[in-house]
Amino acid sequence: MLPLGPVEPFGSPYAPYSAFAGNPCLISPELLIEDQLLSPSELAEPFISASAHRSNLITLVHSRFQSSRPPSLLAEYHAFCHANRFWLSDYALFMALKGHFAKASWVQWPEDTARRSPRALTYWRRKLARQIQEHKFAQFLFYHQWQKLKAYARRKGIAIIGDLPLFVAHDSADVWSKPYLFQLDKRGMPVFVAGVPPDYFSETGQLWGNPVYDWQMHYQERFLWWRRRIGTLLRLVDLIRLDHFRGFEACWRIPFGSPTAADGRWMPGPGSDFFAAVKAGVGRLPFIAEDLGFIDAKVVKLRQRWNLPGMRVLQFGFEALKPNLHSPHNYPRGCAAYTGTHDNDTAVGWYRKADPAVQDYTRRYLGTSGADIAWDLIRAVLASPANIAIVPAQDLLSLDSEARMNTPGTIDGNWQWRCPDGALNKELSLRLAELTSLYGRD
Repeated sequence: MLPLGPVEPFGSPYAPYSAFAGNPCLISPELLIEDQLLSPSELAEPFISASAHRSNLITLVHSRFQSSRPPSLLAEYHAFCHANRFWLSDYALFMALKGHFAKASWVQWPEDTARRSPRALTYWRRKLARQIQEHKFAQFLFYHQWQKLKAYARRKGIAIIGDLPLFVAHDSADVWSKPYLFQLDKRGMPVFVAGVPPDYFSETGQLWGNPVYDWQMHYQERFLWWRRRIGTLLRLVDLIRLDHFRGFEACWRIPFGSPTAADGRWMPGPGSDFFAAVKAGVGRLPFIAEDLGFIDAKVVKLRQRWNLPGMRVLQFGFEALKPNLHSPHNYPRGCAAYTGTHDNDTAVGWYRKADPAVQDYTRRYLGTSGADIAWDLIRAVLASPANIAIVPAQDLLSLDSEARMNTPGTIDGNWQWRCPDGALNKELSLRLAELTSLYGRD
């Protein structure tokens, strides 16, 4: 699944307001009824069902929680706040301040607040006490409900693969609360930003705009922030896809203000020091390495040294018009194979827009007419030697480009697709189960 953090106005889960927090829009009103914080009759109210009004819901249930103080939830809430104190208080204050200052970036706040002077922080914690408590409570509800989901999945024999973005947003609680971990100037603005050079997705590269890390400071702290971040995510998921894995070996660093990503250069990442610290702190390396794009021998060596599975994307296997590392028959067992990712078009959309030569090669390789291309690709991934096979919901539903999740290098129109209610039905389940069983993936 995509990252679970609270998103900025454009909706990208790769630029959340926090690397630790969960998205309050994922809080289930139905589960609030089980905890007696909401009545069944209130479920149909507009302020309950619309995510745009989710803050109203949080205000309501937090007020009830404070007045009723249910013993079981109260003890769990205090335990949650204590266990997550290393990020929760700063996040809640950050979000309360975002609300107070009309969503303005933290660098536009009063200087003493942006710089986190003790006097300013004390003032705001008193003035915005109610809002701070509501944001903390929203995070408690998110984690409380997600633990129920994870336990349910475990009972069904299902593991959850999460996603950890390498970089964080500049306008985030992480950068505001710990600016020394990032390469910022005296005003708090990035000196350099992250991206990738020109590649398959963009002729001018991708200018992401995230601040880059001061890895020396992370090293001095023995990667404590990272160990906490990964440990927190592992409470929600069982396995983690490391987005932009190559950035741990070297990242494409672009001077702030550059019009495109073409002006960047490669700068060293933390390498094996990072993975050694994580393994020592977390106890294991539960990762899939997203090793797409420009990958050199050093990146491959780093991944292999720590025995991390890489990724293969089936669509890429056909576009070269000849066998390559993304062709299913070349997949190593220790990899995760995808029909496509959130950055690709859907299988149907990709095929319909592909060059006729690519379409012809795809049909000949798969031995198909192309009439049911999404499921032809699904079958190829499931039949491959890859230990992990992943199929986006859009491909299971044979949807066209209107269901595409993201177009890299663009801002508008992304992250908007939602799975229609009832689309994942019994018929679809049986069809997927047949292939799963046929290729020994059950």
